[in-house]
Amino acid sequence: MKKAGFKILENEWITLSDGRRLSARIWMPDSAAKTPLPAILEYIPYRKRDGTAQRDESTYPAFAEAGYIGVRVDISGTGESDGDWDDEYSARELADGCEVIEWIASQDWCDGNLGMMGISWGGFNSLQIAALKPSALKAVISIGTTVDRYNDDIHYKNGCLLYSNFFWSSTMLCYASRPPDPELVGDSWRETWLQRLNTQPFPLEAWLAHQRKDEYWKHGSIGENYNDIEIPALVISGWADGYINAPPAAATHLKNAKAINGPWIHQYPHFALPEPRLDFLKEAINWWDKWLKGADNGVDSLPAYRAYILEDARPLLRHEVAPGRWVAEAQLPSPDTHECHYYLAPNRQLLDIPGSTNEKKLISPQDCGTSCGEFFTQKPDGELPSDQRRDDSGSLVFDSVKLHQPIEILGRPRIRLKVAIDKPLGNIAIRLNDIHPNGEVSRVSWGVLNLAHRNGNENPEPMVPGQLESIEIELNECGYRFMRDHKMRIAISNNYWPMIMPSPEIVTTTLKLGPDAFVTLPVREGVDVYEEPEPEDQNPLPEYEIREPGLSRRWIEQDFQTGESHYRVIDDTGEIEVPGNAMCTRNRHDERWTIAADDPLSHRSMSRYICWMQRGDWSIRTEAESEFRCDAENFYIKATVRAYEGEELVNQRDWEEIIVARDHI
Repeated sequence: MKKAGFKILENEWITLSDGRRLSARIWMPDSAAKTPLPAILEYIPYRKRDGTAQRDESTYPAFAEAGYIGVRVDISGTGESDGDWDDEYSARELADGCEVIEWIASQDWCDGNLGMMGISWGGFNSLQIAALKPSALKAVISIGTTVDRYNDDIHYKNGCLLYSNFFWSSTMLCYASRPPDPELVGDSWRETWLQRLNTQPFPLEAWLAHQRKDEYWKHGSIGENYNDIEIPALVISGWADGYINAPPAAATHLKNAKAINGPWIHQYPHFALPEPRLDFLKEAINWWDKWLKGADNGVDSLPAYRAYILEDARPLLRHEVAPGRWVAEAQLPSPDTHECHYYLAPNRQLLDIPGSTNEKKLISPQDCGTSCGEFFTQKPDGELPSDQRRDDSGSLVFDSVKLHQPIEILGRPRIRLKVAIDKPLGNIAIRLNDIHPNGEVSRVSWGVLNLAHRNGNENPEPMVPGQLESIEIELNECGYRFMRDHKMRIAISNNYWPMIMPSPEIVTTTLKLGPDAFVTLPVREGVDVYEEPEPEDQNPLPEYEIREPGLSRRWIEQDFQTGESHYRVIDDTGEIEVPGNAMCTRNRHDERWTIAADDPLSHRSMSRYICWMQRGDWSIRTEAESEFRCDAENFYIKATVRAYEGEELVNQRDWEEIIVARDHI
C-alpha cells in the first residue's frame, strides 16, 4: 500500500534461526530507497493487521514522515507469526526479540540504529530486551510498564492475589485462540489455527503456580538489576492507569532515563483520556532524533520527572478533562519534596502530632472494595474508582481537619502501623482519600499487603494470632493537590474485593494507634508550573466504520436472599471494519465476580470471552470460558476454548478442574 511519502508493507517475514517466521507490518519512507534510516520496533501479541491497526496508523505515518522506518511485529504464535505462544515475557519471546532487532539492523534499508517502544506488553518487553543489550538497540520508550513483575503487574501486589490475574488469563486465552489472516498466509491459515488451538496454554495455571516472588517473576523484572539497562529510556504512564510506579523508579535508578506521569488511562497519551493529552508524537520523535540520529535538541536536558498534579479531582465515572497542572522535577529524589507525618489518633482523626495510645478493631464486609475501579483502565467510563463512601463505610477512617491551605504531594505515601490479627493469614488495604466539601470522596492512592508477606515476598510467614507486629506499606505513586476546605482521609480495611482475593477466614484486625501509627506524605511547595503543550491534532486516530455499536457496562448486584454480592462486567467492542482489507472484528467480554457477605470462601469468578473475525464468506469465532473458585487449602480453575468456522464447531479444548495449593494467600 502506497501513501504520501511512504509505503506500507502489509506482511514481511522475519525468519528466525530455528526456522520460525515472525510477521511484520512495515511503514517504509520513500527516502529509505536512497539512504538507510533508523527503525522503530514494536513487538506485541495483539495482531498487527486488525488488533492494533488503528492506533498504529496514528503513530507510524508520523514516524515515517520524520525519517524512521516503523516495524510492528507479532510475537510467535499470534497474528500471522509462526510457532506457539508460550507465556508473557518468556525467555523465548525475549530471545526472538533480539533476533528481530538483528534482522532489522541487517537490512539494507536500515542504518543499524533501532529504537523500541510500546505500551503495556510492548512497554514491558522494550525494557526487558534493553536489559539483554542487543547492540543495535540504542533507546526505548516504555509506556504503561513495570520494573517489578511481581508487585507492579496484574498478578500480585505485596503477596495479595489481584483480580486481574484471572481477568487477563481469560483475555489471553481468547486472544491467543485467533487464526492468522487467510488473505496474508493463504490456505495454511486453518492448519495453523488448529495447531494454535491445541497448543496454547491456559495462563492461569502458570501464574497461580508462583504465588511468591520467585525466579519466575524476577525474570524480566528490570528492578532486580537496573544496571543491566545502559541505553536511554523514556518511561510514561498515567494516574488512571495501574502502572504508575515505574516512571519515577526508572528516573531514579536507571543510568539515563526520563519519566512522565500524566492524568491518563492505559492508552497512548496522544489520544488518551482524560485530557490534557501529551504531544507524544513530537515527544517520541525528539527522543529518537537525539538517540538514533545524534541531534542536539536538548532532550538530554529535560527534567528527570514530569508529572501532572491533579487538583480537586471529583470521583466521576467518566473524566473528559482532569483539573490540574504540569510540574517538573529536575532530579529524583527531589530536594523540593519533604516528608510530613500524619498520625492516626484514637478518635479517628488524622493529626500532625501523635495522639494518645489506643487500640481499634476492624472487621470489614467481604465486599468492601467494590468502588475500587479496575487495575488498568482502558476506557474512561466505568473503570475508574468511584465515590469511596461505600467502601469507607466498611473501613476504619481517620480524617484531618479542614485544610486552611492546600497540601500538594508527589511520590509514594507510606504508612506504618502496629497490627495484630486473630488468624494466621489476613490482608490489609490502605486508601488515601480526598474528602470534598460536598461530601464526595475521591481515592488518591492505595496499597495492600498480605500480612504473611510483611517481611518480604520470597518467604512468607503466617502471623502469630493476637501478636502485634510493626508493618509498613508503600502506596502507589500519586500527584495530587488537596485543596483548601477539603480533608485528607486514611481508610483502612481488611478486605478489598474484588481487587484482591480474600483471605481464607473472616479476620478481626487490631490496630494500635498513637505514635507508632502514621502516614508519611511526600509534600512539595506546589507553586510551580511546567508548560507542556498539547498535540495540535486532538483526534489522531483514523476513523474505522462501526458496523454495530459496542457496549460497556459495570454494575453491582446484591442478592438479599443469599447475601451474595455480584460485580458484573460486560464489555463489547461492537463490530468494526478495518479499512483497506475489509476485515470485520468484534470482541465481547462478560464477567461475574461473586462473594457472600459472611463467607470469604464463597469467592468465585466466571468469564466468557468471545472474538469474531469475518471477511466476505469467511468467518470464525472463538469462545473462551474460565472459572475460578477456592476453599481454605486450594484454588480450583478450569477453562474451555471452542472454535467455530461459520457455525460449525471445529475444535474444543478443555482444561479440567485443576487444584492449585494456596501458598499463604
